Amino acid sequence: MAEWVDRVDEQDEVLAVVDRAEAIRRRWLHRVATIVCRDRAGRILVHRRPDNMSRFAGQFNWMLGGATEAGESYEEAAARELSEELGVRGQPRFVLKFRCAGVVSPYWMGLHEVVVEDQVRPDPSEVAWHAWLTERELADLVRHEAFIPDAREAYDRYWAAAADSKLP
Repeated sequence: MAEWVDRVDEQDEVLAVVDRAEAIRRRWLHRVATIVCRDRAGRILVHRRPDNMSRFAGQFNWMLGGATEAGESYEEAAARELSEELGVRGQPRFVLKFRCAGVVSPYWMGLHEVVVEDQVRPDPSEVAWHAWLTERELADLVRHEAFIPDAREAYDRYWAAAADSKLP
């Protein structure tokens, strides 16, 4: 079953609607929306992907998310992914966007944040394990070899923006 996404250019402007599998195979830029989930204490949700995933099986990530659907904004995709993957509703706040080289294929990543007040109900097809970690605990884990490389790049950019006071 095709997953239709917007193929975009170097400026993140839409060129065409394409099948995501083809975009990945041809290394065409497309969009991915991610969400950093914090609890009221400021801890960050970290999860491990199931071992049967086609990409990054069994690896750790500090973001949830996925491809934006054709015609969908980064913010709409982030809210949809939050509901699909964690079973909670929320309005993730846009933080930053960058062109990610990507291990599998290049893409534009829109990174968002949300404070999760409800109990999470992770979709087991997306999340095999999860825990709320402090920023220090996450800083230790992010350098582990089982951490998704694209997520490591996002982590570095997120904290660089925070240090430069570019985060609202």
